[in-house]
Order: sequence, then C-alpha cells, then structure tokens
Amino acid sequence: MSQETSQVGHDDSHPSGGDAQGDISAALNAEIESALGGLTMDDILGATGTPRPSARSAQANAIRRTSGGRQLRTGKVMEVRGKDVLVEFGPKSQGLCPASHFETQPEPGVEIEFVVERLDPFEGMLILAREGMTTKAQWGDLRVGQIVEARCVGMNAGGLDMEVAHHHAFMPAGQVDLRHLEDISIFLGQKMTCEIVELRRTRERMLLSRRRYLERERAEKRASLIKELEVGQQRTATIVSLQPFGAFADIGGVDGLIPISELAHHMIKEPSEAVTVGDAVEVRVIRVDRDATPVRITLSRKRVMADPVITAIKEIEVGAEVSGVVRRFMDFGAFVEIAPGVEGLVHISEISHDRLPSPDRALRIGEAVQVKVLAVDADRRKISLSIKALKEAPVRVHAPANAHGRSGRGGREREEVQPRDADPDIRRLLARFGGAKDLKGGLG
Repeated sequence: MSQETSQVGHDDSHPSGGDAQGDISAALNAEIESALGGLTMDDILGATGTPRPSARSAQANAIRRTSGGRQLRTGKVMEVRGKDVLVEFGPKSQGLCPASHFETQPEPGVEIEFVVERLDPFEGMLILAREGMTTKAQWGDLRVGQIVEARCVGMNAGGLDMEVAHHHAFMPAGQVDLRHLEDISIFLGQKMTCEIVELRRTRERMLLSRRRYLERERAEKRASLIKELEVGQQRTATIVSLQPFGAFADIGGVDGLIPISELAHHMIKEPSEAVTVGDAVEVRVIRVDRDATPVRITLSRKRVMADPVITAIKEIEVGAEVSGVVRRFMDFGAFVEIAPGVEGLVHISEISHDRLPSPDRALRIGEAVQVKVLAVDADRRKISLSIKALKEAPVRVHAPANAHGRSGRGGREREEVQPRDADPDIRRLLARFGGAKDLKGGLG
C-alpha cells in the first residue's frame, strides 16, 4: 500500500513542488502504516467477515449463518477480561463477547461458536454474542432475525408499542407469548427479549416477536429435557390450559397432561375446582411415552400432595362418638361424612336394632346423625361406623323355660303376649262369663 501511495503522491508535472510533495507522501504513508498496525488487506477483509472476490465461493461454504442471516464463526477463548471474553479467530482477527452470555466462565483454549454482531471500527474488534443471547442494540447494526432487548412503552388494541435502540417498534398481540393472553397490559414498562422479524429503516418500521424467541428457547430446552425425563421425578410445572379431561402443564419446555383423577385426592367434576391457568404446582412424572409423536408425558399433582383424608383418618379414634351427615346409600348400608372428604360406612345391620330391608327406610340423604366409630383402617381409607350403638336396645319380654329347659314352643325364644287392656268389649265378655278363668275354645 505504501508503494501505491508514493506513486500517487509523486507527480512529474510539478517539478517545482516535487520535494515538498514527496515529504507529504512520506508523512501520509507513515500515518497510514501506523493506523493499520501492520495489517494487510487480507487481514482487514478477514476481520470484517468480507471474503475477497476470488475466494468468495470457498468462504461461503465454510461460514454458517443464523436464521436471521448473521454470521456464525468458531473461535478460541483466549482470556476473560472483566466483563468481556477475548476470542481469537486467527492471528490478527479477534473479538469480544460479554461474559454474561456464559453460564459458567469459559476456560482458555476452548473453541466455541459465536454470532458476529458487528465490527467495532475504533477498536478493530469483532463484537460477538452467543447464539440466542442479546447484546446492546445499535440502530445501525440491527438486522432481521437478531435477538434484542426491548422495552414496552405502551399498548393498543393490536399489540404493544416497544422501544429498541431509542427507536420505535411494534409487537403484535399474537407475538407476545406462546399462548393467547387475555391481558397484555402486564408487560407495560417491562424489558423483554425479542426477535426482529421485520425492519425497514427508511420508513422507521420495525416489528418484533417475543414468541419466536420463546419458541426457539423452548425447542432447545425440550430436546434436553426429554432425554433426562424419567418416571418418578418431581418437577415444578405451570398450568397452561384446562380441558374437561384434565390440565396441561409446562414442566420447562415441554407440556404434560395431568388427568382429572390426578389433580386432587378428592373427587372433582372439572379441573377448575383444583387449579387455574398460570398456577405453579409440583407434579410427579408417572408416564413417558417416547414412541409417540409428539412425546406423551403424564403427570400427577396429587401424588406429591399430603392426602388430607389420610391425615384426618389417623386422627379418628376407635370408640369415639362423632356427628356426621348421610351422603349416599348402597344396598349394604349408608355412607356418612364425618369430616370434609372423610366418609365412613354404617352397615345396614348397624343402622337400627330393627331389621331393615334397605337403609332409606330409616335414614334420609343430608340427615345429620350421631355415630360411633367401630374400626379405622387408614391404609385402606376405611372407617366402620354404627348408629344403633348409640341407641338403647328395646326391652323384650321372653316366655319362661319349660320343664325341658327350653323356652317356648320348639325350644325357640318367643316374646310373651301382653294382656289386652280392659276396653268395653273385654268388659262385656267378662260380665257374660262371670269372670270364668277356665274358658276353653270350641264350637258350642
């Protein structure tokens, strides 16, 4: 370059100023050489990622690009300088990546793929980012597909008004989240990570999508999560939708189904009785079907919850007298609720001292009753109750035993017939027969 510059600076048509012109050219050459720092044109083109025309096709095959068209290059970590990581791509091609883009501090010498955001002309360094991470946006460097941090400054019926690099942007309501949100005003004043989906600088038009960024992040998490997911694991999940048959919950990148029977220990008619959309709940993985497309995951909420019924049953003592409400009938007895969600069985033989053909002959649904606890089996969730145990048995009079030591005819016990009260008919009969005691039956 110094040779070309000296030739331009040297002009034979002006002999009188030749010496002065030569001095200017020499000074200019020295200034250019000092600014370049020994870099050749190849070095400059390599640092900016711009291949020479003769090598364009070979470079195109070697360079990978993101979905937004940004360049991906593999570099070697040299050292960590405060908040930046120094990366080397070649002898004279270096870049800086924010240390915050790494979960753990990278070790020197490790090779990592980076996204080339831009070239800093003052430092001569490439500004890098980890794929999927954000960097401080500069209006002149923004590109479609770039991940940026934007701030919500307003909203309207169609979406959110955003601000990126001190320029206005817009995010349609359908691009705010993975799922439909009834109220997007919750994002007002918040900063969020988004992807640029449309950019027209001449018209100051920029469209953003938080949904695309979340989908990309979710896809990355899903693949790793499915590999490590096992039956029996406990996870934190977020309820994302309710269906008649259960609730779908996000366990960190993948959805699983909590059947309605696994939402609560007590019987419920619909999932909304146990959970609502947005609830964070603890769940246990009870099935993973990797052969299905997509992978089917079944979860349980009740298996990580203390069973209130078991807790209540353990507090009930045999022999205790408790109050309850008749809830339902079976052929063999009645179920009485003695605590919220805790029911015990009163066998038909324990309802009354009298023989009953069915429980509804003595009880009514919703009737309050006093019962005695006969037995408790907490493991089987069974409680035996009795109503008749709290009632005094009726007095029964039996005939005296005969000479053979048997009571009544045929050796069976029988109740003695009580004498009839002296009503008018009895009095007339007594008057007619004169109070005879040895009356015999027969035709007369």
